[in-house]
Amino acid sequence: MADWFGKEVFKLGFGLMRLPKNADGSMDIGQISKMADAFIAAGGTYFDTAYVYDDGRSEAAFKEAVADRYPRDAYTLCTKLNAWTASCHNEADARQQFYTSLERTGVGYFDYYLLHAIQRNNLHFYDDYHLWDFVKEQKEKGLIKHWGFSFHADAEFLYELLTQHPDVDFIQLQINYADMENPSVQSRACYEVARRHGKSITVMEPVKGGALADPIPQVKEIFAKVHPDMSPASWAIRYTAGMEGILTVLSGMSSMAQMEDNLSYMKDFKPLDETEQAAVQAAIQAMNEVENIKCTSCHYCTEGCPMNIPIPEIFSARNQQLVYNNNNGARRSYGFATNGKGHAGDCIQCGQCEGACPQHLPIIELLQACAANLE
Repeated sequence: MADWFGKEVFKLGFGLMRLPKNADGSMDIGQISKMADAFIAAGGTYFDTAYVYDDGRSEAAFKEAVADRYPRDAYTLCTKLNAWTASCHNEADARQQFYTSLERTGVGYFDYYLLHAIQRNNLHFYDDYHLWDFVKEQKEKGLIKHWGFSFHADAEFLYELLTQHPDVDFIQLQINYADMENPSVQSRACYEVARRHGKSITVMEPVKGGALADPIPQVKEIFAKVHPDMSPASWAIRYTAGMEGILTVLSGMSSMAQMEDNLSYMKDFKPLDETEQAAVQAAIQAMNEVENIKCTSCHYCTEGCPMNIPIPEIFSARNQQLVYNNNNGARRSYGFATNGKGHAGDCIQCGQCEGACPQHLPIIELLQACAANLE
C-alpha cells in the first residue's frame, strides 16, 4: 500500500479499456459486474476509463457495473479528456467531454481526471482550448479531486510540462520492465523526471499491451525457474508496483480469469525481492539478445525524408514482432505511426536516411522488411 493524498490506495487499478463484450459487440455487463465485485471485495478501489474508450461505452459500462450498484465511497474513478480526437473541433467540444463523462458515469464528481495522451504534436490543443485552467476550475468546484495528464513522449518534454504546470497532482506514464531503456518510450527517464518534480504516478501498459503477458520462451523459462506457478503478467505488474511513488498500476482486464490472476498476487502485494529483480534483469537481457532493429530514435533520418516516413516509429512497431511476437500490437502501432504520413513501402530508396543514421543501419533494407511484415 502507498500513502498518497492521505489515504491508502490498492496497488492494482482496474483499467476499463479492454472490457469483455458479448457476441454482438455489446458490453458484457454481467461479466464486467462480476469482475468489479471481485476487485472491490479484494480491496480494489481505482477504476480507470476515458471519454474515448469504446466510443463512450466504457464510461457507460462503469455506471451500470459499479456506480449504479455501489455507494460512492466504495470506489474511485479516473477518466480523461481527449482534445485531439476527431470529434473534438473546438474549445466548447473539449469542455463538453467533461460534462458528458459526468453524465455517462453517474458519479457526481471525479476522484482523478487526466488530460489525455499528451504528446508534442497535440499539446497545442490543450493549450489553445485553455484546458489546463478548465480542469483547475472544476477542481475548485469540487467536481475533480485530483488532476493531471497522461503522457506519451520523451523525458525532456515531460520536464518542460511539469515546469510549466507544477500544480498537477499526478501523472500517468507508460512504465514496464521492457521499456525502461527503450529510446522510443523512455520509461526510466520519464519516471525519474516525475519523481524529481515530486509527482505520484499511475502506471499504464505495465504488460506492454499484453506482450509481457506472453513473452518469448526464453523469458518464460527464466521466470519459471524462480516461480513455476506465477504468470508472466505477475512479474511485469509487481515490477512496476514496487517502484517508489507509484499510486497504482493499471491492468486492462478483459476476463474474470485475468482478474483472478491479478488479485492472486496483488491482494497481498509484495515488491520483488533481490532474486526476483535479478530474474527480471535476466529477462531483459534475453529480450535484448533477440534479433531486433537497433534504432535509438534520434530521428536524424526523418528530417530530410522526401516521403515523410516516420522511420523510428515504424522500426519500433517491427520490434514488437521481432522481440515480443506481438503481431496485432505491432500492426496497431504501425497504423498509428503512419497515420497521415508515409508508409514503409513508400520509400524511394534515395539513401538520405542512411547517410544521416549515426548507427549506420541499412534503413532501406529494413523498411522493405517492415513493409513486407506490417502492411
